[in-house]
Amino acid sequence: MKAEEVKVGLAGVTVASSKISDVRGEEGKLIYRGYSIEDLAENSNFEETAYLLLYWRLPSEKELKEFKKKLVSFRRLSPNVIKGMKLFCKGTTPMEALRTTVSSISCGIPDARKLSKEETLNLGISLIAKFPVIIANYYRLKHGKSLVKPNPALGYAENFLWMLWGKKPTAIQTKSMDMDFVLHGDHSFNASTFAARIAASTMSDIFSALLAGICTLRGPLHGGAAQEVFEMLKKIKKPEAAEKYVLERLAKHEKVMGFGHRVYKTYDPRARVLKKMAEKLCTDEKDKKFFRIALKVEEIMIREKNLYPNVDFYSAVVYHSLKMPLEIDTPIFAIGRCPGYIAHIIEQYDDNKLIRPLAEYTGEVDLKYVPVHLR
Repeated sequence: MKAEEVKVGLAGVTVASSKISDVRGEEGKLIYRGYSIEDLAENSNFEETAYLLLYWRLPSEKELKEFKKKLVSFRRLSPNVIKGMKLFCKGTTPMEALRTTVSSISCGIPDARKLSKEETLNLGISLIAKFPVIIANYYRLKHGKSLVKPNPALGYAENFLWMLWGKKPTAIQTKSMDMDFVLHGDHSFNASTFAARIAASTMSDIFSALLAGICTLRGPLHGGAAQEVFEMLKKIKKPEAAEKYVLERLAKHEKVMGFGHRVYKTYDPRARVLKKMAEKLCTDEKDKKFFRIALKVEEIMIREKNLYPNVDFYSAVVYHSLKMPLEIDTPIFAIGRCPGYIAHIIEQYDDNKLIRPLAEYTGEVDLKYVPVHLR
C-alpha cells in the first residue's frame, strides 16, 4: 500500500453503513433515527430516546410504559456483585469499577454468545438499567457511605441522582441529567462505539463488545475530556484570566480541552444545548463565575483558532453546577452512551462482516537470521 493512501486514524474513511445516528459535521447536526438531537433533548426523555435507538422508532404510550417498567425491574444488582464491588471499589477509578462490575455480571450468564437476538437485546436493556446503579454504588462505597436502594417510583435520571446523593433531586436537576443522557445517547462511529462493533464483528458476546467500548471511552481524548475541561476552568479561576491562559497554551502548541472535533467543522449541536442548560443551572454567584470563564474561553478559541466547543466543554459546566463529583464525569458519559453501544452491537450482529483493516508496513525487510551465539 502506498503511503499517500493511508488514512491515519481512519480519518474520513467510511467503513460501514448504519441506521442508528448521523453526524453531519459541515452542518453541525446530529440525528438519531431521523430525529434531530435538539428536538429530542427538548421534548423527549432518556427512556424514550433509548427505546428509539434500540427499536428504530419512538414508542407508543403503552410501549414506553412497559419499557420503563422493564428498566426498573432490571436495576437490581445481585448480592454477589455488590459484595465484589465492596472488595475492590476503594482502590479503583470509577471506569475501572464499571468495567470490572460489568465483567462480574457476565459471570452469571454461562455463554452469552448462544442467546437469541431477543435475549441479547433484553440483556442489553438490563445493562442500560444497571449502569447508573453501578456508578452510584461505586461512589458511595468509595467514600464510605451506605448504599441507597433504587426507587421504583423514580425515572431513570431521577433515580440515578437519588442513589448518588441519597436525596431526591429538584425538577431542574432531574431534567438536566436526563437531557445530558439524551445528548450522549449515540454519536455514530466514535472511537468507543467502533471498538464495540469491532468486538461484536468477531461474534464475541455482548458483554465483551460492551466492555471494549467502556475501555476505549476511558481515554482522555474521548470520554475523559470533560474532566480535563473542568480542571482547566478551575485553573483559570476568573474570567479576566482566561485570555492569558488560553493564549499561552496556544503559543506553546498545547491543546485547549473541549474544543475541536474530528467530524464537526462548526458548533457541536450537543454543546449548544448544554450551553443553554448550563446558563439555566448557574444560579448562584460561584456557578455564574464558572460559566463566565467558559464563555470567555469559547470566545477566545473561536477568535484565535476558529474552533468551537464540543460536547465535553459545556458538560463540565453542567456537571459542576449539578454538584457532580468530578471523578464520575466519564462514567456519566458511559451511562448516556450505553443505549447507543447496545444498538450498534445488535446492528453489527444483524449484518455482520469481520472488521479487519489493512496497515502499511514501514519496518525493515530482508533481514537474515543470526544464531543467538553469534549476535
